[in-house]
Amino acid sequence: MQGKKELMPKMLYKVHLQDFIPEHNFYRLLDKAIDFHFLYKSTAQYYGDEGQESIDPVVFFKICLVGYLNNINSDRKLIEYCSNCLDVRLFIWYDIDEALPWHSTISRTRQLYGEEVFLNLFKAVLKLCVSKGMIRGKRQAVRL
Repeated sequence: MQGKKELMPKMLYKVHLQDFIPEHNFYRLLDKAIDFHFLYKSTAQYYGDEGQESIDPVVFFKICLVGYLNNINSDRKLIEYCSNCLDVRLFIWYDIDEALPWHSTISRTRQLYGEEVFLNLFKAVLKLCVSKGMIRGKRQAVRL
């Protein structure tokens, strides 16, 4: 007898994002291999003590890295891609039910650092990835 699958959404799910991502997943391995915490100190001078909390600098550069690795040069497309990929969500520390930053937040944050600072920090992130063997350092292109 031929089966016919229908989607029956539930009101509540008891799931953990980590359960959906294999241990050998590229983004999981990348997150374990690279210590991105140097970005907090490197970007601290660009933030004030008051006002609304900004995007986490580590999250920002991880999102940019995802764009670089997947050849996505549109901030809209990048956020759409990140929100649809469970492994990327785990990599950037956003759970299944969390809304990702707006695409304009990515653009504004890139502008906040300025071209030179952004490029230097992004190159530092890429060098860490290359040094850990996570990516090859053959070509590099960064959209500003």
